[in-house]
Amino acid sequence: MTALNRPLSATELDAFGAELDALRARTMAQVGAVDARYIRRIVAAVRYTEAVGRALLFFGAFPPAWVLGTLLLGLSKILENMELGHNVIHGQYDWMRDPQLNGKTYEWDIVGTADNWRHTHNYKHHTYTNVRGADDDIGYGLLRLFPEQRWRPFFLFQPIIAVIFAVLFEWGVAIQRLELGKYFSGRKTKQQLSEEFRPLGRKMRRQIIKDYVVFPLLAGPFFLPVLLGNVVANIIRNLWTYTVIFCGHFTADAETFPKSVLVNETRGHWYLRQLRGSSNLSGGKLLHIMTGNLSHQIEHHLYPDMPARRYAQVAPEVRAICQRYGQNYNTGSMLSQFGQVIWRILRHSLPSRPGKAVPLTQPIGEAA
Repeated sequence: MTALNRPLSATELDAFGAELDALRARTMAQVGAVDARYIRRIVAAVRYTEAVGRALLFFGAFPPAWVLGTLLLGLSKILENMELGHNVIHGQYDWMRDPQLNGKTYEWDIVGTADNWRHTHNYKHHTYTNVRGADDDIGYGLLRLFPEQRWRPFFLFQPIIAVIFAVLFEWGVAIQRLELGKYFSGRKTKQQLSEEFRPLGRKMRRQIIKDYVVFPLLAGPFFLPVLLGNVVANIIRNLWTYTVIFCGHFTADAETFPKSVLVNETRGHWYLRQLRGSSNLSGGKLLHIMTGNLSHQIEHHLYPDMPARRYAQVAPEVRAICQRYGQNYNTGSMLSQFGQVIWRILRHSLPSRPGKAVPLTQPIGEAA
């Protein structure tokens, strides 16, 4: 893993950061009507696939209608979470000044609140990407995915836990900010936990009533098929988002970092950390849309507020910059990348030791 990258001198690191900054500036200068038209088409696609999917589920007594309705509803939920909600919440379309696409107020179709996601993901994860003890997304407090994480007997069960987590992924993400570990260890009071849970509880209740009460009741005699269709559609969305996110962060060549990297971290340091902690998925336009363009996880970590449809445009230049500076551009098929994720889950459920890591920068005085 570590032999794929070479440490950069301070001069190289500044130049590396400057090149990536310049690429961002050039690309953001092009953002405009075509991007607005694209995201509005995504909004329409989300609405139409949901409407048709739910309508077909009302004829759930007929298996073909139930299967197609469930798949369309699952597709709608994937598009809404990945290409619409995730990217809008990042503020990628705030420049449009459209209240429905405002990153600070958008609320998505998932049991977790957008406010919690803005803190755990937009702030903590994107600021401290793969920094152990600062980025809670490293294993989500449940899984040991890197040898640098301390092993405990609990992790022997993580192959089973990982499967359960994938099926219930939206619920795991929803409770992430509650930091239940602090409560069980006595570092958070019951009152604090209750106050933090209150807005989350309201959102969970609203989602449960919508998917598992209102729409099934509207179906009358087809209550059970519609209820089952909603359950399966949510599971489809959970499995897909889990796979995409894990492929973007936990492949064999992805790295984690100690907190010491944050001391006097420059723009170039930050870019390099984003690069080394991320993994891309190779594929066509449909894959990019279905992943919310997180198939370009490297570009997303470098430019989280850039409209995601632009990542395919900047990816060749990002890759060329990486080659010039001797940095690995981690990409591969979804099958290959997810296979590496599974290997990590299985391997690090057992005791393991970290290898020798290549530092981000050269020691002072060492030649470039």
